[in-house]
Amino acid sequence: MAAKKYSKYFIEYDPTWFPKERRPVMARMQDSIMKGSHFYLIHWVLPGFGSPMGVYKYAGHPPHIHKDAELLFHIGSNPDDPMDLGAEVEMYMGPELERYTFNRTCCIYIPPNFIHAPWRPIKTERPWIFIEINQGPSHTEKSYRQVLPKEARERMDWSRWPDEGYDIPA
Repeated sequence: MAAKKYSKYFIEYDPTWFPKERRPVMARMQDSIMKGSHFYLIHWVLPGFGSPMGVYKYAGHPPHIHKDAELLFHIGSNPDDPMDLGAEVEMYMGPELERYTFNRTCCIYIPPNFIHAPWRPIKTERPWIFIEINQGPSHTEKSYRQVLPKEARERMDWSRWPDEGYDIPA
């Protein structure tokens, strides 16, 4: 059967595109998949996500920046109360690592080159949806591990958080 005229615009995520992905991705879009697209990532956060990271203060995605603005959507899945996230999440903002915790559906706006994270679910009672939008054609990330205390830097597995899209001096 011949492809329809606009079938190229219906893109189902293929996990072989990004074999090192560490989350249960539902959809991912970027310029390399569809020319002209910004970066979008949608994944489930399931009960138990975050607990293996332990209770150490700075577990989770370490501090970093992106070249473009980023939007982080945290969307609850309770149809009777969609603002109830069903989870508690913490996010650190700025070079001083100002801590925020929330348990309601929300969007966090991150300006370009703004230090943010660690980010981590503290507890998840029911599945919820996380959407990351980088307002550029591809995902960029540069670590700011130097803002973490020395003992936190030493506990991180930095191979999980590679710099992307920045020229890193040797």
